[in-house]
Amino acid sequence: MAFLTRRLVERVSLFLSFGGLVTTFVTTFLPLWKTLNSDLNEMENWYEGLWHMCIFTEELGLHCKAYESILALPPDKLASRVLMFISIATGLLGVFAAFFGLEGVLDGSGSGGGGGGGAQRRRKLKRGLLIAGGVLIWISGLTTLTPVSLVAYYTVVEFWDENVPDVVPRWEFGEAMFSGWIAGLILVVGGSFLFVAVCMGDCEVEKAEEVQALSLALSKDTARTRPYLKTEVL
Repeated sequence: MAFLTRRLVERVSLFLSFGGLVTTFVTTFLPLWKTLNSDLNEMENWYEGLWHMCIFTEELGLHCKAYESILALPPDKLASRVLMFISIATGLLGVFAAFFGLEGVLDGSGSGGGGGGGAQRRRKLKRGLLIAGGVLIWISGLTTLTPVSLVAYYTVVEFWDENVPDVVPRWEFGEAMFSGWIAGLILVVGGSFLFVAVCMGDCEVEKAEEVQALSLALSKDTARTRPYLKTEVL
């Protein structure tokens, strides 16, 4: 497992987090959260998202219409909009914080003075940025999973509602819901890898301090037991 270095873990976590953030952004504006296909007209498919209601027919193609009023939206859609925007914002902040906390990024800036103290301050700053990035990315993942799961819950409740006649078509899960679940899980994994990288960095610092203390103790013992040169009187 020598190839599993802290630098590699940091890069993998940033790559996963950025991929999850892009998927979250695309999912937010896709009109494919729910789909409906009527048995009476199999050539007509309805799609519903957070922003648009769409209809697809083979003759006319895909036509979408935005919701007319925000206040008229159902509570699950309104809450999902807010949570998805929070997810995108926290994900962006988390990715930026994690990027500047990576090992090897901007390490040479501001190193004109301070010596070891400056390096220690930079290490603490990068450690704090990685922790902040991990927390923000975790929040982004959870705020992506929450609205998708909320819409899925309402969809399941409406699908099995016994008060609705069987002849009425039911909404089902769309492709965007699955991409939202995947995006949320990727963000959670990416944030977790940042915490793993922080722990690996702490272990490296502890080992370096132990080696330094051991070498210092050995040098002192060597200085005490250094043999004296004997001089002869002619």
